[in-house]
Amino acid sequence: MSGPPTAVRTLGLRDAVVIGLGAMLGAGVFAALAPAAHAAGSGLLIGLALAAVVAHCNATSTARLAAVHPVSGGAYVYGRERLGDFWGHLAGWGFVVGKTASCAAMAMTAGSYVWPGREGAVAVAAVVALTAVNCAGVQKSARVTRVIVALVLAVLAAVVAAALTSGASDAARLHLGGEVSAGGVLGSAGLLFFAFAGYARIATLAEEVRDPAVTIPRAVPVALGITLVVYAAVALAVLAVLGPERLADAPAPLADAVRAAGADRLVPVVRAGAAVAALGSLLALLLGVSRTTLAMARDRHLPHVLAAVHPRTRVPVRAELAVGAVVAVLAVTVDLRGAIGFSSFGVLVYYAVANASAWTLAPDEGRPPRVVPALGLAGCLVLAFALPLSSVLAGAAVLTFGAVLYGVRRVVSGTARARR
Repeated sequence: MSGPPTAVRTLGLRDAVVIGLGAMLGAGVFAALAPAAHAAGSGLLIGLALAAVVAHCNATSTARLAAVHPVSGGAYVYGRERLGDFWGHLAGWGFVVGKTASCAAMAMTAGSYVWPGREGAVAVAAVVALTAVNCAGVQKSARVTRVIVALVLAVLAAVVAAALTSGASDAARLHLGGEVSAGGVLGSAGLLFFAFAGYARIATLAEEVRDPAVTIPRAVPVALGITLVVYAAVALAVLAVLGPERLADAPAPLADAVRAAGADRLVPVVRAGAAVAALGSLLALLLGVSRTTLAMARDRHLPHVLAAVHPRTRVPVRAELAVGAVVAVLAVTVDLRGAIGFSSFGVLVYYAVANASAWTLAPDEGRPPRVVPALGLAGCLVLAFALPLSSVLAGAAVLTFGAVLYGVRRVVSGTARARR
């Protein structure tokens, strides 16, 4: 392993866009529409628009910050550099802990699609295989992600075409009903926001992007824009076929939609697409968590041994292996698919720190209009506290524990310096 942990800038614009798409076009689109419809009914389309606005603000802030601070770590680095060490630690802690749980949940989701009844074995195999891909080099990860994105887009296009061209499609189901409420719309926006959250993966990998000051501000909005168009088309098609009531009760919304449209032959294709999408999300999540782990290890917020970069592949192999090992253990010991609400809360706090950091940018650093980080910060906080109370409490507990660890570390390091 090399001494000074540095990476090589090999990702171009297309690679960065593909990695962002791989993170966003995950299994969430195959499942998130049902709970969003349960929360908001036909108002889920408004929730989708609101989530997209908050995501756009976050993406703009993140892209500008990544151009100024083109190193691994994302909001951990931005918070540390712009707001202070504590805020960087809090953002990084929330991201690493929350997203590690998300990795395990995504691995189990893939396992449940690929081999029901043997989810654990498939989840571990998936984690091992994708960790090996990431350890082989970020270009290998980008190539695999390119194939996954192409397959997922093809499946989603087939779903939209089958739904909208069937006799079961009825535009009247898109009209707002009397069940729509502000609280429900906010709740659906909170659920749908996380389908967009993968654009941060581009910024997290900033240290491996060529000409990051130009590439990242271009790649983030392109990836986010493509994702919004795809999600809007899928939401419209599924809602037009099922309606808000049936959609809210659908265990597999996209599969149920093609079945209702009379395209039963597409059901196994949709299931396969969901499995591939889950694997794509897992690949991108492992990349993001390992890079934030690398950045935190450099500053000794995590064990410094994880800060090493392989001299040949130029990737943080120790961080990759450590994250992969933890995820594999979690996947076979704890079913986190229904118990990762704290991840949602933590990620929104992560983006809140990013927006607050963007507020401090100077005009010559490419600061966005002040309304962008202000709206992004407010949106993150509103959506965070619109989550179910159990998610808020669990997320707050995780962040509090991280803050306590930070305080203990400061005391221990201060004592050590005093003795010297």
